[in-house]
Amino acid sequence: MREIVLDTETTGLDPNSGHRIVEIGCVEMIDYSITGNYLHEYLNPERDMPDEAFRVHGLSNDFLADKPLFAAVADKFLDFIGDATLVIHNAEFDMKFINAELAKLGRPPIPMDRTRDTVAMARRKFPGAQANLDALCNRFGIDNGARTKHGALLDSELLAEVYIELLGGKQIGLSLAGDDSDDAEAQLAKPAVERTFRPPRAHAASEAELAAHAELLTRIDNPIWTRD
Repeated sequence: MREIVLDTETTGLDPNSGHRIVEIGCVEMIDYSITGNYLHEYLNPERDMPDEAFRVHGLSNDFLADKPLFAAVADKFLDFIGDATLVIHNAEFDMKFINAELAKLGRPPIPMDRTRDTVAMARRKFPGAQANLDALCNRFGIDNGARTKHGALLDSELLAEVYIELLGGKQIGLSLAGDDSDDAEAQLAKPAVERTFRPPRAHAASEAELAAHAELLTRIDNPIWTRD
């Protein structure tokens, strides 16, 4: 099974407001193992870089000025991801940008049902806990010391490790109980086992048991439980 762990950096939060992708990073996984095959591109957004976005990823107007447009790498990107499932942290955000770029080129959108959202997975597995990438790296003991700023390829590499841990770590696919589910992530989505309610059994002694107990007491000399 081939999956692509994917991340983007952008000029802002909403492609409908004119914001664009400036970096895209993809890491290939096959059967839940990182293969070492990856795609990484910086992109010229054809617009200025807002200060708030620059503070997040550190990609300046000057740095991106000579980088290719998304149009120039679209085929390369689509060929790389193929028909693989896309593993994305907060998939809705990245997919709206990717599909906005594809729409500009008259290309069909990538459907959301091809994605697996690791934020949703983390929230199911750890209800109420922080689900950002740094928090999950800390939880699983994954070294993210090189992550001083957001970067699409580095974040994809870290997310691939987090994804493996969310699926059970090195034990992925091990089925000691004979579970027939078709993939490991399905285990996280399973509802709790429904338990059948059984009324408590009556514990009062029967008449015969009370009589037998009274007869036993007649054979014990001065039992303490009969004293006043």
